[in-house]
Amino acid sequence: MTTLPALLERFAPITLAEMDGVKLQDRMDTKYVFSEALLPAVLADMLSHYRLLEVDGVRGSHYRSLYFDTPGLRDYHDHHNGRTLRRKVRFREYVGSGLCFLEVKRKTGAGRTDKHRLEVAGIPEALAGDQAVFVAGASRSTEALVPVLWNRFVRLTFVHRERAERLTIDLGLRFSLFHEPSLEAGLDGIVVAELKQGRADRGSHFALAMRAHGIRPAGMSKYCIGLLQLLPTLKYNRFKEVLRHLDRIRQAA
Repeated sequence: MTTLPALLERFAPITLAEMDGVKLQDRMDTKYVFSEALLPAVLADMLSHYRLLEVDGVRGSHYRSLYFDTPGLRDYHDHHNGRTLRRKVRFREYVGSGLCFLEVKRKTGAGRTDKHRLEVAGIPEALAGDQAVFVAGASRSTEALVPVLWNRFVRLTFVHRERAERLTIDLGLRFSLFHEPSLEAGLDGIVVAELKQGRADRGSHFALAMRAHGIRPAGMSKYCIGLLQLLPTLKYNRFKEVLRHLDRIRQAA
């Protein structure tokens, strides 16, 4: 059996500079959640159509994120309650690269995601000054926000050879509460993939690979599911199907 590192080495590389033309800050996102055991077969199907991001000779980047929310977790509840217009606010660090960004993601209706980001020196423990002004403008809200959830994972980033399309594959997801860092949870054996397109296109080679392996799109917010892993008393009715899907993947592994 071909190992995962060996499969990744077979992809043609792409640099960060080359990726500039495929930023897709305003885009259509489609998520897929599946077992890590299927990943080698999926990657083999993708091999001739995608290039893989390589930074300093390394394929696969470690990410660290800190999500902010209101003290009453309004952003969590907006997602749970199915609000069409909602947001996520986070700091994201590309570990080892020296790069860190403050990001605001907004669902704007009709399935579109609008993402704004500001480069920062590091992840702070509070929003203040220019950062607070940036979040207020990007999210169109002046509500006070506090740090809530840490998230860590390894990301593989692919770019289609011909289409305006990017794909991220996240592995080894771990979560911890900001105020209780010793309390951790993870999604071992779970892959979260996100297809990012300027417009929805079912002809995407990754989407075709997913259908060939019987994997359907499945929305999953890392922030919301991470919180539920650590705070199971939160209201979760809307996320029951996601949680059942995760359980089925674990049981089948």
